[in-house]
Amino acid sequence: MTAQVQAEAVLSDAEPLPAGQRMWLLAGAGIPILLFQFAAPYLPLIAVPLLFFLKNRLHLTASQTALFAVISSIPLFLGFVFGFIRDRWSPFGLGDRGHLMVFGLLTGAIYVALAFLPPTYPVLLAGGFLATASIQLVYGAANGLATAIARKHAMTGQMSTVMNLANVVPVAIGSLLGGALSSHLEQGDASHAARTLFLIGAALVAAIAAFGAFGPRRLFEEGSSEPQVLRPLADLRRLARSWPVYPALAIQLLWQFAPAAGAALQYHLSGDLHATDAQVGQFFAVFYGSFIPTYILYGFLAQRFSLTALMWVGALMAVPQMAPLLFIKTADLAVWSALPLGILGGIGQVAFMDLAMRACPKGLEGTMMMLFLALYWVSARFGDLWGADLYEHHGGFNTALWATIAVYAAILPVLFLVPRAIKAGKDA
Repeated sequence: MTAQVQAEAVLSDAEPLPAGQRMWLLAGAGIPILLFQFAAPYLPLIAVPLLFFLKNRLHLTASQTALFAVISSIPLFLGFVFGFIRDRWSPFGLGDRGHLMVFGLLTGAIYVALAFLPPTYPVLLAGGFLATASIQLVYGAANGLATAIARKHAMTGQMSTVMNLANVVPVAIGSLLGGALSSHLEQGDASHAARTLFLIGAALVAAIAAFGAFGPRRLFEEGSSEPQVLRPLADLRRLARSWPVYPALAIQLLWQFAPAAGAALQYHLSGDLHATDAQVGQFFAVFYGSFIPTYILYGFLAQRFSLTALMWVGALMAVPQMAPLLFIKTADLAVWSALPLGILGGIGQVAFMDLAMRACPKGLEGTMMMLFLALYWVSARFGDLWGADLYEHHGGFNTALWATIAVYAAILPVLFLVPRAIKAGKDA
């Protein structure tokens, strides 16, 4: 089957809904993603205090911190495996509901163990690795559920808006609270600080398990699929032979490979610009918060314009996204510079996820979306390593920033490779 025929089949199978029902499903699908973004060990509410713990208590360098992140992120690099498990295994016959319950509780147990173990480097690394692996099965279920509903009802653009909002609101709040929490925890001893942090994480994943147990029945029924025979090799061949997935994945690799956006930026803000922990948290809170207006705008634009137009607008705006940081010399100005950074990147972020949802082969929504999200971490972590090296040994932060702009510009020619039928339609 050609990419054109695959895309047309997906579009023809869609069942548009009345506005009220559509909004109810969109909101419901966003709830587990929202909770996940607060609870994950590698996202700001937990990760920002942990990063400063590594930097200030264990005295790791920028490169050592980036390497810690790479090792603990190995389960993220294999995210498609967790998505495939979601697509082909139903815990206790409960589908996505079962995944949220079982692995929400398992992740909570790991957090509780970390809370009462000594906060040494090996313990934090091993615990972070295990918690990351466990919570991926939660995320696979949440993303597979949302994507299946979006494709079923011809609303991938609107669902992309909801998913990105559910991603970014906790990240913005978590960045702000994470920086403040880090400053607060540094006033006590290390064991007490780690215990507080991980017990917060345990409470959050317990909320995810509760949503799995008591969430609305219709939501989970809408995202469920008929049980299928387990044929892993055939399913993976079907994914590999689906051309639309390749441009979507290539764009994701380039979009998330940002040498100036990880450890290099963290150390530039706190070292070169002398920002406090709280100011670094404020920077990222403003940055992620400024995505929100463009995400909401995209939800309306997706019903009026084709994905072709929205991807080109988003990509052209994204190329100069990091450029304002070339002109910033103080920590206070850096916080405010985060505002245009988020606005410039917002349309592209939602459009590229919209593309990924449209490119999913039927029945492999969890696999494709977790592969798409796994490439975020592969690209981001290794871009982070390169950025740390550029920052420390090859010209400092500005070198990393120019490298990021060049990588973003490489997205533009890839847009021509997206099949026409995939990018031509708009939401119902």
